Amino acid sequence: MKKKNNMKQSILVFALLVCSLCSFAQQKIWTLQECVNHALENNISIKQGQNTLLINDEDITAAKGQFLPSFSGSMGERMSIGSGFDPVTNQRINNQTTHSFNYNLSISQNVFNGFRTLNLYKQSQLTRETNELELNRIKDDISLNVVNAYLNVLFNKETLETATAQYAFSEKQLSQVQSLVDAGVQPKANIYDAEATLSRDAQQVTLAENSFNLSLLSLSQLLQVPFNGFNVEIIEIDSPSEALLYTSVSPVLNYALENRNEIKVAEKNIENSLIGTEISKSGYYPSVNLGYGFGSVWSESKNDFVKQAFFRELDLFKGHNISLNVNIPIFSRFQNKTAVAKSRIQEENSKLNLEQAKLNLESNIQRAFTDAQAAFKAFEAAKKSLESQTLAFNNSKERYDIGAMTAFDLEQARVQLINAESSLINAKYDFVFKTKVLDFYMGKSLTN
Repeated sequence: MKKKNNMKQSILVFALLVCSLCSFAQQKIWTLQECVNHALENNISIKQGQNTLLINDEDITAAKGQFLPSFSGSMGERMSIGSGFDPVTNQRINNQTTHSFNYNLSISQNVFNGFRTLNLYKQSQLTRETNELELNRIKDDISLNVVNAYLNVLFNKETLETATAQYAFSEKQLSQVQSLVDAGVQPKANIYDAEATLSRDAQQVTLAENSFNLSLLSLSQLLQVPFNGFNVEIIEIDSPSEALLYTSVSPVLNYALENRNEIKVAEKNIENSLIGTEISKSGYYPSVNLGYGFGSVWSESKNDFVKQAFFRELDLFKGHNISLNVNIPIFSRFQNKTAVAKSRIQEENSKLNLEQAKLNLESNIQRAFTDAQAAFKAFEAAKKSLESQTLAFNNSKERYDIGAMTAFDLEQARVQLINAESSLINAKYDFVFKTKVLDFYMGKSLTN
């Protein structure tokens, strides 16, 4: 019976091991490039922008169609009941019923409408180009957001590792204090201090784990993927160096002003407003339309003097008609005048929007450049501070071990070391992100 229970337990353990291995094998580790690619393929704003381009394609097709003639056909049957006149005797006839049928084919072509059709076609193309640039701008912003969220995960992971290392040190320190107390070298009160330190470090590990999980959650929500089982590849971030710094902001500014999508969008909007003014001016021009029609009519009543067969009569009364209509605007109740005036105001607004876009871009780049310079200086200061605090703590540890320093003073030195390590991690990732922002404005890849 005991062997059977042992066998069942072994089978259960084996099954759990297989399930955990399968679960581990199915867990996907996301790289930075995969995160960016997934966001660009699945983000809702990007999909909406792509659908907008499809709508623009249909608008362009419709604008092209305005150059073509319109063709239509019609036919109808009519029955009238009432009084009439005999066409021969010219006498009144009561309760007369008349049937009639007609058909007509017509073609209409706009010959001239003040270049309105041509400008509407140009405007539809410009709108499509503008929306495509706007979509590219959205993609750039989403890529930068994903990289920032990914770096935040790495930052919290490194913070967690530091907190875990501090906990391991405190655990080792407690064991050492316990040995010294048992040997009668240190008072028993030191054990309580070491246990309190270990508890605080355990709390810091819990807080760091929570921050790490929240950063993973934020990234998974940004990618619109399930959080359960979500994890990313931990990559080594190069320490900041002067080689990564931009020595001057001018190259970044010059490149951004010529290539950034928000500037190109503003320039396209100016072109669009100029065409809008030309469309408004078309209201001052005459419009010319050419038309052609072909049709016939058949009618019958019991008092008809001469009756023809249906198709025979349609053939007899068939005919062609050609029309040329010229519409000359004389007074439009100020509609044309106000339309042109509003279009010119829109031109000025578009030019002002371009200037504002340039100012915003320059301000953002100047701020990013200044922040990167400050972040590098902060990192250098944090690195020196950590070196000093490490030496100070090691010295304090040696003095504590020989009984020349109290546990409280050692803990103060350790807290300063922890703060220096945290400051270095913060400065490191702050600098990396600030340089990524400058790379972003320079059109460089954010995933390298």
